[in-house]
Formats: sequence, structure tokens, C-alpha cells
Amino acid sequence: MLKIDPKEVSTGKLHAYMLSSVMPRPIAFASTIDKDGKPNLAPFSFFNAFSSNPPTLIFSPARRVKDNTIKHTLENVRDVAEVVVNVVSYKMVHQTSLASMEYEKEVNEFEKAGFTAIESKIVKPFRVKESPVQFECMVKEVIELGTEGGAGNLIVCEIVMMHINEEILDEDGKIDMNKIDLVGRMGGNNYSRASGAAVFQVMKPGLNIGIGFDQMPAEIQSSSFLTGNDLGKLGQIEKLPSNGDIEEYSSAGRVNELKEKYQSDKQALEDQLHQLAHEMLEEDKVEEAWKVLLSS
Repeated sequence: MLKIDPKEVSTGKLHAYMLSSVMPRPIAFASTIDKDGKPNLAPFSFFNAFSSNPPTLIFSPARRVKDNTIKHTLENVRDVAEVVVNVVSYKMVHQTSLASMEYEKEVNEFEKAGFTAIESKIVKPFRVKESPVQFECMVKEVIELGTEGGAGNLIVCEIVMMHINEEILDEDGKIDMNKIDLVGRMGGNNYSRASGAAVFQVMKPGLNIGIGFDQMPAEIQSSSFLTGNDLGKLGQIEKLPSNGDIEEYSSAGRVNELKEKYQSDKQALEDQLHQLAHEMLEEDKVEEAWKVLLSS
């Protein structure tokens, strides 16, 4: 593997490697004001949620690599320790990119990028009306990670009010992933869209403890037909099917057909069963897949 020692490469090159490896990253579209009440709006992809009690967001306006200067956002939160973090949906992503340009401090990015500024309920900075979710926050702390170009400044924010556009809610009042249609930042000019076919599910393990990878038969662990994701699903089962269940399942249907067809070729039968199990696991039929795998 390529080895990168951060001390032996330029900050710009390391920055590019990091941004192309840690992705997609959510975007904090941060609205702030300076001490004179002038608004500023800028996106940051060094961002995430870190606590729900107290509800905490952290984003980081890094020092510019090219000249080691700091962002207007950072200047503003030092003067007025409040911020609105707006999320970025697909239909506003190009406007958001426009707001990321290095305008002079007196320029109002709401106007430049065509966004609608609406008053917040608690904090002074404005909210972005077009954003489907807006977090009014008090800045609790600013943590400087360094003084050279590329150094981050962690802005720790406590959410004091949250606004959700009701149009993105499902019938149960929960946020619908496809309706909110968020985007994530990737390396270079690339973004990702967190909706439609890009969204998939990974079932959370339950309270019961799964058997794990190490308790699987060796021929299953080393199967050329089963992926790492397949094995991960198989390992979550609490206990293997009983011999009686396996025998009953394999005496009919597709498994029985394969056993009859390949009764004289044990390796071919195993390959066919592993392929069938893979197809079942793609449909999250874990217990059935185990019965197929153990029927040989």
C-alpha cells in the first residue's frame, strides 16, 4: 500500500488525500453575523453531529492553505457566539457552491447566492429558508487545532432550536430520506446525493449476540461466492438452524433440485449452493441462506 507520512508531504497534497478518503461528508451551511450585524453565509464539509444531550454540532472552518488566513465565519463567531447551521439539499447545492466563493467581508452571500434570509427565533444570525432543516445554535467553544495553513478550528455548537420543513416528513412524522434529498461533499468537484438508489439499509444488530465470523465453517469463510457483506450478515444470526430445519428445507425446492443435478460433483454442488445463498443474502434472507449453505 502507498504510505503517506503527513510530515513528508505538502499540506495541500495531504488535504486532497484526506478529502478523497473521508467521504461523503455532510455540509454545514453556516449563517453568522459580525459585531455590526452584517450577515455571512458559507458551507463547511468538516462537519457532523456529536451529541444529542446536550444536542451538539461541530464544524470546522480551516485556515486557508494558500495564505494561512481565516474565514469570515470564524471571525464572526468570535464576535457573536451564535450560528445557524442549515443542511444542504440537492435542489440548492449549486447555489450553496456559489455562496462558497471568496467574497469580500461586506458582501451578503444571501443576496449573492439568491437565498432567502429569515429571522431566527432565538439567535441573531438568519436562517436559510430554502434549507429543509435549520439548527439555531449557541457557540459553546472554539478549539484551535493549529496556527498554520490547513489547521482546523472546531466550532462547538449547542442546538437551541431546530426547524424542519414539514414537506420532508413521512406519514409517521419522521424525516424521509428521499424527501430531504441531502448531498454530501467528496473529493475535488464531486458530491454525492443521499436519496433514491444511493440509499440502502444495513440492519442494526439486535440485543442478541451473533455467532460472528470466527464461528462459521471454514468453507463458508473462504467461499469465492460470498462477499464480506454476505459474511457480515451471516455472522449476525444468534444460532444456526437445527439439523431438522436444514433437512426439511433442503428436501424440496431449489436446493433439492441442485442436489439431484450435481449429486456426483460435490464441488459443483457447493458452488451452486453458495451462489444461491449469495442471492438470498442480497434479499436479506439470512436464515434461509444459512439453511442453503449447511444443506451440503
